[in-house]
Order: sequence, then structure tokens, then C-alpha cells
Amino acid sequence: MKTDGETPALSFARRVAILVCVVLTVTLYFTTLMIASTVLPQIQGGLSATADEVSWVMTFNLLATAVGTPTAGWLVARFGRRNVMVTCMGLFTVATLGCAMSDSLSVLIFWRIVQGATGAPTVPIAQSILLDAFPKRQHRMALGCFGMGVVIGPIIGPTIGGYIAESSGWQSAFLLLVPISAAAMLALRFFLPPDEARPPVRLDWVGFISLSVAVSCLQLVLARGPRLDWYDSTEIMVETFIGVLSFYFFITHSLTAQQPFLNLKLLLNRNLAVGYVLVGIFGMLNFAPMVLLPPLLRVYAGFPDGLVGEIIGARGLGGLCGFFLAMFIGRLDARVSMSIGFIMQVVSGLWLMSMDYNVTALGLSINVAVQGAAVGFVWIPLSIATFSDIPPKQLPEATGMFHLIRNITASLFISLCIAEIINSTGTNYARMTEFINEYNHAFYSGWDLNSLDGIAKVAKEINKQAALIGYLNAFGLYTFASAIAIPFCFLLSTPRSNASERTS
Repeated sequence: MKTDGETPALSFARRVAILVCVVLTVTLYFTTLMIASTVLPQIQGGLSATADEVSWVMTFNLLATAVGTPTAGWLVARFGRRNVMVTCMGLFTVATLGCAMSDSLSVLIFWRIVQGATGAPTVPIAQSILLDAFPKRQHRMALGCFGMGVVIGPIIGPTIGGYIAESSGWQSAFLLLVPISAAAMLALRFFLPPDEARPPVRLDWVGFISLSVAVSCLQLVLARGPRLDWYDSTEIMVETFIGVLSFYFFITHSLTAQQPFLNLKLLLNRNLAVGYVLVGIFGMLNFAPMVLLPPLLRVYAGFPDGLVGEIIGARGLGGLCGFFLAMFIGRLDARVSMSIGFIMQVVSGLWLMSMDYNVTALGLSINVAVQGAAVGFVWIPLSIATFSDIPPKQLPEATGMFHLIRNITASLFISLCIAEIINSTGTNYARMTEFINEYNHAFYSGWDLNSLDGIAKVAKEINKQAALIGYLNAFGLYTFASAIAIPFCFLLSTPRSNASERTS
């Protein structure tokens, strides 16, 4: 147990209760984060919105999440862990109910902003609670359960949300989560240790506002860029300029202020700095397949929605197995465990790069399950090694940046992959149509090019094959990102943390 007076002595049953309610909180947050992506078509039809307008349901939620995540450290220092967790979960419950009761797009977007802003701080605070409540020898088990919530939430959201929205309407997808969120709030209030009296802590408004503007502009660029053709758009150019200027101002202010919003001197800790790099790559790999595979399988491969949900759900099963195994291979060097996980991602990416439209659901399910298992091998040792030398008082701030980086790199990589798919599809469509002429007898004899219906079928097939090339290129980026993470694993310093674990 902790002996620094930060946390009162906790019984084993109390620790388990804390673990359950914290993991439930994280799972709920990530479920609502992704559930809207599944029900966007129903929302668009139900609220009579255009495709561009309904996209703000996701965009503003991501903006609020990006702004809310780094506030975790200051909120805990000012109000205490239990107070922040209970209040955030209460507001999150109200926001989820507000989403379910929304009768216009503007109202829904407002509640999605509240949902993202109040739910985001709970994730890093939850991780710091577990690291502080459990002795180091049990960190692997606690973080394994926490990681399951992080991984399973984005899978539960699209899978269950799609079925519920199809049968009962998109509002029901949000309404189902309201009583569960309320129960999680009450559990947090009852089981978390009470907060000690804390002196007033001043908020560095300059640092907070400059970082919020920088992160918001980055998220807007990533969300709007593919739709507005990137830097051919004045909006994207203005957002980039404001974002870069704000980030420069944040860095210079943080390095010169006496009490900055985020203490950049923490990056002098080698494990924390390398851990931030690795969690950035981890963020790229964690969400990209879940975003890329469903449209490929639904639109182009012709898989039914239910089957696509089952395939993506295999990631959750693989993740459970990976986290379970990771808890029992703790004797391995953390760098070895992470390397195994990233190698599994490389193997998965290479398989995806070789797929075609004859792929089977079983083969895809196995591939997605391997991806999920790889997450289990990476997440636990990465979390332990990254925060092994961080004092408990600085954990909320350090974990806040940890999850902020993961969210930003995930958005960045998804936008990069989508841009590659769009560009490759257009380029390859133009190149392949050059071969459609009366002199190409091998192709000409297999298609009816003397009718509009035949020409339409040829155009559809060419677009289908061109899109596949784009997706294969995106999977190539996924494989490359997995490979470059492996050398960084061995830059971590683990002997000290391992030794402390054995002597705890």
C-alpha cells in the first residue's frame, strides 16, 4: 500500500469495488464517444440535417474531449479526485439524457459538447486512481482491467448502438446508457476514498486557453480537412495558422511561467517522454482499423451490417484474451511484451495489405482478434513503464497528457488514412479507365460497353477496385506505424520499475 499519506489504507474488497466502478465509468465514456458514429445516418434523417451538418455531432464532441482531457490535473488539485469524478459523471449522465431527448440538431450538438467535456477528465483521473489505490505489484492487474474498458467501449458502442438504433430509433441508443451512468456515479460517490482538504490552486488561464485553442484548431483541421480538400480551403488555412500560433504561445508561456497549466519539465523524465511517443503510435493503431474496415466491408465487399458488427466485435474478444495473458506474463521485460504486441500489429497489417474482395468473415475475425490481443500486450506494460517514476501528486497531470496525445494521434492518423483512400481511389480510377477501350480485347469481351447500363456496371467495378487499392495503401500506413514503434520500446528504462514492483 501507499505509505506517503496520499491515500488511506484500503481493504481488498474496497479496491475491487473501486476497480469495478472506475472501469465501468471509462467503458461508458468510450461507448458514448463512438456510439454516435453508428447512428449518424438515423440522426441525419430524423433531424433533417445535411451530411456536413450532422458531422458536427462527432466533431464538437471530439473538440470538447480534446479540451477537457488536459484539465484533469488542475481539477484534481483544486477539487479532489472523488469530487471531480462524481461531478463529472453526474453531468455526463445528464448530458447523455439530453442527447436522448434532443429534438433538433443544435440541441444535440450542445449536449454532445457537454458529454465530451465532462466525460474526458474521468479517463486520466481513473487511471491515476488505480495507480494510487493498488500497490505496484498489482498495477499490472489493475491496468489490465482498465485497458479492457478503453478497448471494449469503442466496440460496444458501434455494435450494440447499431442494433438498438435500427429497432427503436437513435434516441434509444443514448437512453439505454442513462441508468447505467447514474449507477456508476453513485458507485463512485460511495466507494472512492474521501478527498482531503486542499489549498486553493490558481488556474493558469493563459496556458489553458492557448492549449485549448491549439488543440481545438488541430481537431477542426483533422475533422474538416478531408471534406474541404485540405489547404485548398481558406477555413483550413486559417485554423492551421491560429493553431500553430497558439501552440507556440503555449510552449513559450509554459517554459517561463512559475506555475504553468501543464508542467513541461515532466518530459525530462525519460520513461514519460518515450511513453508519450509510444502512446501516440498506440492511438494511431487502436482506432484506425475500427474506422476503416466497416465502410470497406459494407459498401464495397457487400457484407451485411450484422456480420460487420460481429467481425469488429472479435476485436473485443481478442482484447480480453490479450489483457488476460498480459496479466500473467508480468515476469517478462516490459519492452519485450510491448515489442510482441507491435509485431502482432505488423503481422496483422501485412495480412490486411494482401486482402481482396474474396476475403472470408472468419479470416477477418481472426485478423481483428489478433489486433485486439496486441493491444493487451502493449497497454499494460506501456502504462506501467510510463508512470513508474512519477510522484502521485503529478499523476493526474501526466495521465491527462497521456490520453490527450492518444486521442490526437488517433484523429490525425484516421484523417491521414481517409485522405490516402480518397486520393488513391481517384488516381487509380483515372488510370484504370485508360485501359477501357475497344483495343483491350481481354477486358472488352467480358463487359457490355454498348449500353448505358453496361457502362455503369464497368464504372462501378472500376471504382470498387480503385477503392480497394486506397484501403490497401491505408493498411500499409498502419503496418509502417506498427513497425516504427518497435525500436522505441527499447528506449524505455524498466529495471528500476521492475525492481520496485518485486519489492512492493
